[in-house]
Amino acid sequence: MTAKAQFALTSRQHDSYLELVLAFPLTSIRSDKHLSAAQEVIDRLLAAESLDGGAALYLDALSDLVATYEDAHHPIPIASDADLLRHLMEAKAVSQGEIHRQTGLAKSSISEVLAGKKPFSRQMMRKLAAYFRVDVSLLAVNV
Repeated sequence: MTAKAQFALTSRQHDSYLELVLAFPLTSIRSDKHLSAAQEVIDRLLAAESLDGGAALYLDALSDLVATYEDAHHPIPIASDADLLRHLMEAKAVSQGEIHRQTGLAKSSISEVLAGKKPFSRQMMRKLAAYFRVDVSLLAVNV
């Protein structure tokens, strides 16, 4: 039984989509070599000034295939509280002393988190989230 696609492409979009599929078929990524080739195709498409609907759909599908492979074979570990705080400090270009002055958090607590000796307390999460203007859930990933 043939099902008619609800998301049909126009003639021009259909042509560009099929041209891309013929050049690099949309199949599950099975190796790092295949991943590298897929990333090259993605890079070329992203470098294009504009993409028609067919190329955009192809790019979305290929990106999904790459993400699925990377999630299974190259997972990114969850950042520690120390890594999160260090990143926020670097992004805002602030020191421990500045955080202490602006939030009232103890210098020793900030140092212990940065040294990996102590996790964020709930109070620290609230104060740091307000100071860095981020959602508190960003700091609660390790809870």
